[in-house]
Amino acid sequence: MSKPTRNEAENAIKVLLEYIGEDPKREGLIETPQRVIKSYSEFFKGYNEDPNEILSKTFEDVEGYDEIVLLKNMRLESYCEHHMVPIIGKAHVAYLPNGKVVGISKLARAVDIFSKRLQTQERLTIQIAQAIENALEPKGVAVIIDSMHQCMTTRGVRKSETSTLTSCMRGIFRRDEKSRAELMSLINL
Repeated sequence: MSKPTRNEAENAIKVLLEYIGEDPKREGLIETPQRVIKSYSEFFKGYNEDPNEILSKTFEDVEGYDEIVLLKNMRLESYCEHHMVPIIGKAHVAYLPNGKVVGISKLARAVDIFSKRLQTQERLTIQIAQAIENALEPKGVAVIIDSMHQCMTTRGVRKSETSTLTSCMRGIFRRDEKSRAELMSLINL
């Protein structure tokens, strides 16, 4: 499958405008196709980035640090693959090092790479956890996402206050109840 040209993509936006009953030649809409395609480049930039490359630079000289590393309440913005509307929430990402530590901004960038693609929240949660597990080979990794799906809050069943919570626990966070409880305690501080 070859990628459409920018001009073909802009023409598709014009067709969508006509489909909803608008005139793409109307003053306020003349530049809309270009703006939409530009925004799509930002919304879906994760397709052009490699999380493995981001997570590959690790630090081994961390003086034996072997406690939980947790980034919590990271804003997450993604798009539902079924309706192409926003999924907005927060992610909590943790790992228990096994000799390798990665810069915390790299974890945040990995979250962004996967979230800047058409997604289901379940797959997004697993992809983040798998990438961290592959890169760091930690004793455990945990990803918890809590978000609101605009496909459910602004259309369809219209349950505006509903959030969706998904988790992926690997290694010690899956096997050991005490480690999992400590992680959940840190998240809920």
